[in-house]
Amino acid sequence: QDAGNHTLLSEFVFSALSSRPEVQHLLFFTVCLVYSMTLIGNLLICMVTMHPTLHMPMYFFLRVLSFLDISTASVVVPKMLANLLSEDRSISYLGCVTQLYCVVFLAATEWFLLAAMAYDRYVAVCHPLRYAAIMDTRACLSLLLLSCCSGKVVSVVQTAWLFTLPLCGPRRINYFFCDIPPLVMLSCRDTSLYERQLISATVLVILTPFCLILLSYACIVSSILKISSAESRHKTFSTCSSHLTVVTLYCASGTLIYLQPRFGNSQDAKKFFALIYTTVIPTLNPLIYSLRNKEVKEVLVRVVAVLMKK
Repeated sequence: QDAGNHTLLSEFVFSALSSRPEVQHLLFFTVCLVYSMTLIGNLLICMVTMHPTLHMPMYFFLRVLSFLDISTASVVVPKMLANLLSEDRSISYLGCVTQLYCVVFLAATEWFLLAAMAYDRYVAVCHPLRYAAIMDTRACLSLLLLSCCSGKVVSVVQTAWLFTLPLCGPRRINYFFCDIPPLVMLSCRDTSLYERQLISATVLVILTPFCLILLSYACIVSSILKISSAESRHKTFSTCSSHLTVVTLYCASGTLIYLQPRFGNSQDAKKFFALIYTTVIPTLNPLIYSLRNKEVKEVLVRVVAVLMKK
């Protein structure tokens, strides 16, 4: 097929993370270790939050968050590990479409889920007596379904729009997975309209949940300041600090990756932020939630002790 004098691409080739074989091998073992920690940490969180003593909605959402983290890492990391050991770093057109769809769906769903988790904390702190009635099973499942549907809409729109652009090359892209910014650079058509749409969509997708999160925490802080006991204020805020930390990480990484589709000379920096988002952050989430949550730590110690005995 031709688009003007250009041949449309039928496959893509990822660039090497390093031109030195010894560095490639070091990166393989490092990424493999981080991926293993991601799987183990998030699987432990999934097991721990199913414990009868942790039946609150907060832990239901935390379990879903861990599942999404495992999925995000698993969509990107295995292919990246294979590429680190192989000379053939190609991916088919259909494989690229599928990977992009999954990455955008998981990222958007996770961001909307963080907004749902902020609402859960708002109800727990500001309406404690009505918490069980408001955040019942139906409400939790509805918030999860809304997050998934929102993520699906974002992913379908962005993937479909991007792949309507004729991608003519070069075939090799300076990235380690199929993502929107590096693929936009392969288009042989003027992409200014798409880039404006992407920036608008990114602002909308990030800003809408972020405003809901800010509103929730404004109400939470207002309620905490009314608590007379300093110990109670600290305990109440500590239940929210883990969530705030994760929100900050996701908001910062998403903004740095998607608000500048044409990378220019900062492409390597954007690739670094994408590496942090897809490999490091999913590993940090279990640590953030387990180390800053007394109930999770207590159950985690018991679960690990039982597993070690077996």
